[in-house]
Amino acid sequence: MITKRFLQVGIFMVFAMLIATAFSTRQEGDPWVVPEKYKKMKNPVASDAESISAGKALYAKHCKSCHGTKGLGDGTKAAQLKTECGDFSKADFQSQSDGSLFYKINEGRDDMPSFKKKIPDADDVWSVVNYVRTLKK
Repeated sequence: MITKRFLQVGIFMVFAMLIATAFSTRQEGDPWVVPEKYKKMKNPVASDAESISAGKALYAKHCKSCHGTKGLGDGTKAAQLKTECGDFSKADFQSQSDGSLFYKINEGRDDMPSFKKKIPDADDVWSVVNYVRTLKK
């Protein structure tokens, strides 16, 4: 026999879960919000041949399968994803600050994984940022 208190707690739990889901569900295509401190963050790694080469190697290992060789969003895994990989050569991508790109690589979202553990050295992430800057049209 279900008691009145048990039923009240059950209804409350279902209601709380629905509210939590509503607030945590992000619509596809929503802007990727980057905290201000990252937007203003400057890249401490010089964009030189060494950094770009290191970034290219890391990109080939971790990014190319989804984002494609030239960053056009046409990698071998791109079609399997729910979200579009984007085109790194476009002006809207290239107009983002280095800090914003650093944040997105580190944090990830949706199909884009976080690379905090896969690329733990911040300077290496900055080198990836330097490399993707070379992919503009």
